[in-house]
Amino acid sequence: MAVNSKIELADERIILSVDKVNKLLINLFISLGCSKEIAFEISEHLIDSSLCGVESHGVFRALQYKKWYETGYLSISPKPKLRELSSNTYEIDGDGGLGIPVMNFAFKKAIEYSEKNGITATAIKNIGHTGRLGYYADYAANKGLMTILISGGNRKDWSQVAPYGGIEGKLPTNPWCIGFPGGKNGSVVLDFATSKISGGLIYAAKSAGGLLPEGCIIDKKGNLTRNPDHYFDGGAILPFGKHKGFGLSLIAQLVAESMLGEIKKEANWLLIAINTSTYNTRNQLKEFADKILSDVINCETAFGFNDIKIPGEIERNNKVNSDNKIYLPKKTWEQLITIVSKQNKKL
Repeated sequence: MAVNSKIELADERIILSVDKVNKLLINLFISLGCSKEIAFEISEHLIDSSLCGVESHGVFRALQYKKWYETGYLSISPKPKLRELSSNTYEIDGDGGLGIPVMNFAFKKAIEYSEKNGITATAIKNIGHTGRLGYYADYAANKGLMTILISGGNRKDWSQVAPYGGIEGKLPTNPWCIGFPGGKNGSVVLDFATSKISGGLIYAAKSAGGLLPEGCIIDKKGNLTRNPDHYFDGGAILPFGKHKGFGLSLIAQLVAESMLGEIKKEANWLLIAINTSTYNTRNQLKEFADKILSDVINCETAFGFNDIKIPGEIERNNKVNSDNKIYLPKKTWEQLITIVSKQNKKL
């Protein structure tokens, strides 16, 4: 499978089996003190992201997570707490742990409660990085739920994105994710940062020694650049869609910080889950969804396009066509091998 990467590499990629990467990642996280169950959840999530072609949230993230565990930024053995605030509203405190296991838990609970009550709203707080949001939305959509996930980040630590018209990083990348049950071709999943690129892609490019796409980041003087080092030297990411992306980011920040309260870790999250069968039967919904999606994709294409892609389709196709192989930058894999070797010597 060819790799459709946003990163321009100076070095080559190597082809790795899922099994080989999985064993290394589980070994790494267990050596850091994670339980086998948590290590498996993290590894499975990162590998899935890589197979889906979402490099910014894939296997390379293990390098960041290792650093955060070692510095104490992330709790090794968190004990998340769920409490009901009022009718159909909940709050989950992740106890300072990595967000992937906590978000898995949050979505499962949201599905459970929404299937009974029709709709739920859940605040998710005090957690670290949550991985690829589309992973959770796709899972819920396949269960018949529409989900809306909004994130506002910790501005003290993650002032990455310049407001429209500015050159200083003032806001985090504040992603949104919306998932909806589709028809025969799968769910519709819209997962996007409100910046032109995710922060993870910049870290991935730096880790791999690569360059970023044009027009996405600026240096500290406001000049466009492709060099990830310029971002780390006082630069910023630009908002996507100019004032539109900036507006979505600002709303997310207000929700997360002014409504949900203090942001103790990476971000606060609001998850809204709706049981679609409250309004229509699953079969009727799928029938109508198929008609809408079929009509939309049956559109004459513009120059340079072969077809119309529904949100989430590219990731699904990448995974199906991956043959369970991960194309990882050689430099990233060598770093992972080195840190796992050092960890094993410590044990």
